[in-house]
Amino acid sequence: MSLIQRVTSIDGQDRESNYGGTVRSVRRVISYDAFHPTEETPQQDHAHHPLHTVTAYKVATAKRLAQVVFTVLACWLASGIVFGFAALKPVLVDAGVYREMCTADEIAEGVDVCYEQDLRLNFFFAIASTTCNVSALPVGTILDRYGPRVCAVLGSFFLAAGSLLMGYAFQIPEFDGFVPANICFALGGTFIFLPSFQIANAFPKYSGTIVATVTGAFDASAAVFLFYRLAYQSSGGSLTPQKFFFGYLAVPVLIFIAQFTIMSPDNYKTRPELEQKLEKAEDVHGDVHSSDDDLSDDEVRRLRRGRREHRESKIAELDKLIGDKDERAQREEQEQARHQASGVWGALHGKTAVEQMLTPWFILMTGLTVLQMLRMNYFIATIRGQYEYMLGSEAASIQINTFFDIVLPLGGVLATPVIGILLDSVSTATLLAILVAFITTIGIFGSLPFMWAGYINVILFCLLRPLYYSAMSDYAAKVFGFATFGRVYGTIICFSGLVNLFQPAIDAMSHDVFHNNPTPVNAFLAGLAFVIGTVLVVYVRVQGRKVMKEHAIEDAETESILQSIAEDESEYGTF
Repeated sequence: MSLIQRVTSIDGQDRESNYGGTVRSVRRVISYDAFHPTEETPQQDHAHHPLHTVTAYKVATAKRLAQVVFTVLACWLASGIVFGFAALKPVLVDAGVYREMCTADEIAEGVDVCYEQDLRLNFFFAIASTTCNVSALPVGTILDRYGPRVCAVLGSFFLAAGSLLMGYAFQIPEFDGFVPANICFALGGTFIFLPSFQIANAFPKYSGTIVATVTGAFDASAAVFLFYRLAYQSSGGSLTPQKFFFGYLAVPVLIFIAQFTIMSPDNYKTRPELEQKLEKAEDVHGDVHSSDDDLSDDEVRRLRRGRREHRESKIAELDKLIGDKDERAQREEQEQARHQASGVWGALHGKTAVEQMLTPWFILMTGLTVLQMLRMNYFIATIRGQYEYMLGSEAASIQINTFFDIVLPLGGVLATPVIGILLDSVSTATLLAILVAFITTIGIFGSLPFMWAGYINVILFCLLRPLYYSAMSDYAAKVFGFATFGRVYGTIICFSGLVNLFQPAIDAMSHDVFHNNPTPVNAFLAGLAFVIGTVLVVYVRVQGRKVMKEHAIEDAETESILQSIAEDESEYGTF
């Protein structure tokens, strides 16, 4: 089973991430496995996924609660800190990072950030964001094969390495450890974040809430550098970067220690696995063994009573974890309604990954995602420079940058409830149309040289980012299905990450060709995204109608067959 398939089997509600949004959509997608096991059943998964799993009620409730709290805390402190680059960048500039790349004339003019220095700092972020996306596939493979503890241990080592490299890079001017340090932070964040979803199985009835909290913690982790920058400024620079990064070593140390104290060495069983256990426990035939024939009647009655009591106790415990029959039936009805509302559920289910990747469903979504990832990360890396040019004021650009640093981590957290409602209630074509409207509106406000437009642009951007990644994951799950979800979705993310390496080239073009004017680049990316997005919306709407018509025909045929069987039984009796 692939990484994303393992994540989506957590419960029954899918939400991901950038991978940060791999993130959020895993919350909604998860539930589909629980009621559609035909593509890859838990039994099939065990054949090539030998990791041991434990039923949640066998671990004390207090310990499971502590595990959930620590997982959320670890995600908040470590999973996506590299995306707080816009908050860290002023500290890097103030500390003189890459200042040696400035020319004598630029230094004499007293420019805040010189050309080559700015490009190098932006590359510092571009390589980290690319690492986050590309590393999801290998990290997922390690997660599938070795489990969450190995991932968390590796994550703690990468985070520690990043802290040391960063600290010494500030302490030793001749040592350029900034880029490798940020790569380590990105890898460490991925190793911490991706396995964190499995903790939702500790409390299956509340798994949606737990996954939403974990995802919110990922979004909030961008604020780590913001808090440091505020502390740096309030201390007058006495809280130096090397002190901060050496102090940050406490985070990977705590994560490492927790893996062998608080955290469980095993995965918790997923909801589909628990439902299988419940189905087995409800089978009364398990109370009767062939060996009973050799015992006296009193011994048989005593043994069978004990077996029944044990079975009923297990049923009661499982009902506490996943809900009773009425709750499970209601949950399944809700999932069926979500699939129906999407208008595209099952469009390419049953096809191979290669066949799916050759369709417009995949090509158009990949094209839009590539553009959006490039545009989002370009904006994060250059927001201050963009608004310094458009507003003609360094002070105004700092205000916009500071506002962005606050809203970015809050955006994903505050938008989560609205995103959940949208994913559950509107069709996929409508959701895509909302995305295109957001993209276009941001393109307009991002080109206006006014302070108020900058604030609106930041708010819309911070809402679009979590919504986009959630919608992308939701789209992939509904259209491609779970048998190929990991490969298809992983390919989209990985390819988008690789294309993101062109971000420094776009930054250089903005400097050299447009003389620091960001509007042409933003307008081009927004316009191209509008065209591709509009084509995608039209295609999905047209094809969705065909999918719904095919489903209606299949349902009618099934109903006809069932009616025919019922008529035969009433005429001839059951066989």
